[in-house]
Amino acid sequence: MIIDLPQTSTRELGKKLVEAQEHYTLTTGRVLTLITMAYATDDLDALLTAVRDASHEHPSRVIVIVDDKEAAAGEENSLDAQLRVGGEAGASEIVVMHLHGDLAHHADSVVTPLLLPDTPIVAWWPTDCPERPSEHPIGALAQRRITNVAHRHRGRDLDSLSAGYLPGDSDMMWAFITPWRGVVASALDRHPHEPVESVTIEGPKQSSAVDIAAGWLADRLGVPVRRTYSTDDNPDWFPIRHLALHRATCPVTIDVVDQFTLKITVPGTPESLVALSSRSTAETISEELRHLDADATYAHALRALSQITYD
Repeated sequence: MIIDLPQTSTRELGKKLVEAQEHYTLTTGRVLTLITMAYATDDLDALLTAVRDASHEHPSRVIVIVDDKEAAAGEENSLDAQLRVGGEAGASEIVVMHLHGDLAHHADSVVTPLLLPDTPIVAWWPTDCPERPSEHPIGALAQRRITNVAHRHRGRDLDSLSAGYLPGDSDMMWAFITPWRGVVASALDRHPHEPVESVTIEGPKQSSAVDIAAGWLADRLGVPVRRTYSTDDNPDWFPIRHLALHRATCPVTIDVVDQFTLKITVPGTPESLVALSSRSTAETISEELRHLDADATYAHALRALSQITYD
């Protein structure tokens, strides 16, 4: 069910949420409040679909704040909202808020009355994100802050997140490469168990997924890591096109074969194929919401970015 609330207030929104819990919401227990920072130019329907799908694993109160960067200066202060419950919100309740005028600069004050008591608060920037999420007014409210530097496609944006990192920060690219990291660990667990002496990792120049993977390998293996650039830019393929773990005899390699497949080559064993495709936004945000404590491994991967050699 979708309830439009033009020219409303947080008090009225609070009343409608109570009514929704009594009559329309599919679940009574919510594990967190997810504040999603969106922009008028974003694909809002896609974002709402992602949080709805993720809600089946994480029943939440989702507050979507839509910032209109193109709004005229001096616009009258007002709040237009939409409440989504039932089938439109999955196992959550979704509040979409359009802030107008100076109200847009005080989003933290606007959302505070709507936060669930005694539950974690997560801030998510699915598109443009601040370089220091913990210093953003919404980020200051949250125990977990999730960014998405890949949206900007500028490359090396993780360096700015590393400089401003505080425990509780994370980025969607970290969860995006989780299945791939499992494949790498499995490949290294095969005979012969020789130490890795150096690493070469290749992918598109603008891919932060390749950068964070390189940082992870540099930190976990403690060896030189060389980051090279692939010549193809097929957006449907997994971005880490090639990985070579160099050892004394010959390397372990992991290569992208097509949109859904990796090829693993380990000395002394037949080549093996593993199914792996790019994860959806819903899958990625679902994984991020499973771990609300500080992610030390991610922090170490960010710290190790300075050790990587770029070609």
